[in-house]
Amino acid sequence: MSLRAMSEGALLEVRDLHAWYGESHILHGVDFEVRRGEVVTLLGRNGAGKTTTLKSVMGMVPRRRGSVRFDGQQLIMLPSNRIARLGLAFCPEERGIFASLNVEENLLLPPVVRAGGLGGDAIFDLFPNLRERLRSQGTKLSGGEQQMLAIGRILRTGARLLLLDEPTEGLAPVIVQQIGVTIRRLKAEDFTILLVEQNFRFAATMADRHYVMERGRVVDMIPNDELASSMGRLHDYLGV
Repeated sequence: MSLRAMSEGALLEVRDLHAWYGESHILHGVDFEVRRGEVVTLLGRNGAGKTTTLKSVMGMVPRRRGSVRFDGQQLIMLPSNRIARLGLAFCPEERGIFASLNVEENLLLPPVVRAGGLGGDAIFDLFPNLRERLRSQGTKLSGGEQQMLAIGRILRTGARLLLLDEPTEGLAPVIVQQIGVTIRRLKAEDFTILLVEQNFRFAATMADRHYVMERGRVVDMIPNDELASSMGRLHDYLGV
């Protein structure tokens, strides 16, 4: 498919994106796109700029330059609260669960920004553990339960583009499998997902395409159906 054809179908289109933390220049002209209904991963070694890319899309990096278009609208000059109201949501690696609040309070904390968010029953259908722990404080949840809560919380908001940062990091295999099932179900319900993931074997079970990042740039794009034949260069990129 041509780049022009891909761009015309893109829900998220990032072009020549640069970002800085203070004087440190982290992103050096990132280019990629995500089409409506896709699951797309950002792969790369630690420090490649993957998380900074998600935060830059979401407007959470103070200094950025370039073009970030969501559903045709330019985001680069908008603050993160305005971006969220357009239908984007970010689930950070550290999950951001409030320890002093119980599961229900954590779920209800973010405001609904658009129609179409999942209600409590739909979230509990995805994550039955959360219904059982509804009155448990954040400090009492396992890592897997915290991750379920973090994802469930953004599903309430009405966002249709989900930015997930390392959702399987440090989780037991059975929980990783459950997160995978959830992402596939969300894809089937027309959510669009941009996923930062170190575990490319996990990502391969659900993703449509994989972008590879090195030193603040996208250096390759591998369609999922070409992943098996591309393992040599992927191993070179990731050092695994």
